[in-house]
Amino acid sequence: MAIKQTAGRDVLGEFAPKFAQLNDDVLFGEVWSREEKLSLRDRSLVTVTALMAQGLTDSSFQYHLMSAKQNGITKSEIAEILTHAAFYAGWSKAWAAFRMAKEVWTEEETDAKSAHANAMVFPIGQPNDGFAQYFIGQSYLAPLSTQQVGIFNVTFEPGCRNNWHIHHADKGGGQILVCVAGQGWYQEWGQEPQPLHPGDVVNIPVGVKHWHGAASDNWFSHLAIEVPGENGSNEWLEAVDDEAYGKLKG
Repeated sequence: MAIKQTAGRDVLGEFAPKFAQLNDDVLFGEVWSREEKLSLRDRSLVTVTALMAQGLTDSSFQYHLMSAKQNGITKSEIAEILTHAAFYAGWSKAWAAFRMAKEVWTEEETDAKSAHANAMVFPIGQPNDGFAQYFIGQSYLAPLSTQQVGIFNVTFEPGCRNNWHIHHADKGGGQILVCVAGQGWYQEWGQEPQPLHPGDVVNIPVGVKHWHGAASDNWFSHLAIEVPGENGSNEWLEAVDDEAYGKLKG
């Protein structure tokens, strides 16, 4: 399907009508529309890289960054693209490009986080800095009860998950997860990963190696309920393999 573009005629239609026609009808109407040759996502990648290499971080660059986001390039991908291009196009050009890209992708992230917060009755809480070394990505922690039974609302940004770990106790112990918003994953060692949705409950006995976290494209929150036990502790282990996590679908 041909892309309909009117920016050329809107801005330069009277001053440079031929340029406006070439911009709207040929560049966008024909070249950008040749999806059988390159996808819109691929064309956005090439265009952003080419503009950055020229040091053109003006309104046109912002437009193509916004198009890149709309065409499916994620925040982590644009960060990797600009980092890679920096070694060939120039470090100062990358800095300028990053300043604009950060604005374009941060707006989306803030909106998604707010929408997730509005989908549940519990607060997201504060960045989970005390346990950040055991997580890939950003997580948040909101203590709901620290008496009798510990209950915490744990929120994971898209792609965030904790390391493999084991709950220990001499007697009793373990953990219960109650999913409250978004979509996530839970996996025990040697078992298939299971998707998690609001309303799902996971009982985790002591001694079981496992991990849990968000889906790659979705925020996720669960209540972590500490089952009372004697001499309880957590044993944190290796991170979840990126390749295995990247294959999760559902």
